Amino acid sequence: MFVYPWKGIIANIPTTLQDGKHVGESGRKLREDLAKKGFNPLKVQPLWNRHGHSGYAIVEFNKEWDGFNNAIMFEKSFELDHYGKKDYYSSRRKKDKLYAWVAREDDYYSGGLIGEYLRRNGDLKTVSSKEAEDLRKTSKLLTTLNNTLETKNQRLQEMQNKFNEVSSSMSTLMWQKDDMIRAYNEECKKMQENAHNHFKQISLEHERNAKCILDQKRELEQREKELLQREAQNENETKKLQHEKMMNERAALEQKKADETMFKLAKEHKRDKEKLHREIIKLEKQLDTRQGLELEIQRLRGALLVMEHMNGDGDADTKKRMGVIQDELKEKEEELEDLEDLNQALIIKERKSNDELQDARKELITAFKDVSTRAHIGVKKMGEVDIRPFLVAAKRKYSAKEADVKSAELCSLWQDYLRDPSWHPFKILTDKEGNCKEILDEEDEKLVELKTELGDEAYDAVTTALKQMNEYNPSGRYIVPELWNFNEGRKATLTEVVQHLLNKWKLHKRRR
Repeated sequence: MFVYPWKGIIANIPTTLQDGKHVGESGRKLREDLAKKGFNPLKVQPLWNRHGHSGYAIVEFNKEWDGFNNAIMFEKSFELDHYGKKDYYSSRRKKDKLYAWVAREDDYYSGGLIGEYLRRNGDLKTVSSKEAEDLRKTSKLLTTLNNTLETKNQRLQEMQNKFNEVSSSMSTLMWQKDDMIRAYNEECKKMQENAHNHFKQISLEHERNAKCILDQKRELEQREKELLQREAQNENETKKLQHEKMMNERAALEQKKADETMFKLAKEHKRDKEKLHREIIKLEKQLDTRQGLELEIQRLRGALLVMEHMNGDGDADTKKRMGVIQDELKEKEEELEDLEDLNQALIIKERKSNDELQDARKELITAFKDVSTRAHIGVKKMGEVDIRPFLVAAKRKYSAKEADVKSAELCSLWQDYLRDPSWHPFKILTDKEGNCKEILDEEDEKLVELKTELGDEAYDAVTTALKQMNEYNPSGRYIVPELWNFNEGRKATLTEVVQHLLNKWKLHKRRR
């Protein structure tokens, strides 16, 4: 009994130890080598365990008989070179060569990675059962084709009958058309006669209209008198209109004051930031002063300790100097304590200012969410995969109608991969000085497969989003909005955002 779909097993794959994990040849490299030998494998899947590459791989062949033929040729090729299944299990000292065979019943029920993979991805079949299954499928297909042919013949007969009916209807319609043309010609003759009679009626109507115009002239003269009387009423309406205009001007003035208030608030925010910067410089100077005081206190304590050892001699000058040093030490300690209190107050103030700046940044992110990315300053979603490279790749493989749907599906799939915390395609490198640095693992199987199937543009889009997510939110693995300078391709400062708002406000003001 063979494992179906037909599968082969490769053993004794060389592995090396890197960063505590066993690493071996990729499945794509093994598949290319087997394809060059004419075995035409569909896929080569290396088997991995918690220590890394296990040294085994599963070769998947086509489900049909040509795939079975390739699998048998694959097994015989290794057996002729004495690298078959029996050679692998009988030799005590294996050579640095690959061993391979076709997966059968004993491999299917074996323990370990091989048996587990085969049971999960296949079942057991004999050659005769496969032939019987193909025969049943062929018989079923033949029956289906006969039924389809009979249905098509019935449909053809129905269409022939319908064609005859339509031909008969067309003949009837042609006769009806001739009758309609004759009726139309007779109707046109009647219409010409009616038009002549109508012209006579129009002449009579014209004379009546001339009399009506004279009557309307008299009526208009009467309305002119009435309009003169209403002119006085229009003056009151004009005054009312002027009052509404004055109210509109006041509203415009209030809007101008509101714009000026916004401009002042922006300037105050800028001054607060400059003030915070000065306080940070002041804090740094105080920190230097504090360190100097601590050194001075340590020096005085050392001098006092020396004086205490010399006090046994009972020298009056020594005791006097000790008193002076103790006073000076007490003064320096009090000065240090005051400086620490001031330092603590400035630290609290700095934290409060920093919290306010963070809150302001969050508010600006909320305000800029609907701003187009064509603007100089806007919000960029860090960790979001760009769909445009996937659309380009999909257009190369699918029709224009399917490309939009397929690109959206692929982009959504890779966005889900980025959200999965179990996938972390990064590795740690240590330089000569012992400093560790985390870089992208370009040999990661998923990334290699992405680059092979969809190209460099989609690969760059995914790796860029992956690096952003690893920088901004490596634990939560969700998209983070950030204020962004699109012209320079970097994180925007609050000063740039405020300046951008002021420029838009000034432009809006000039347009008004």
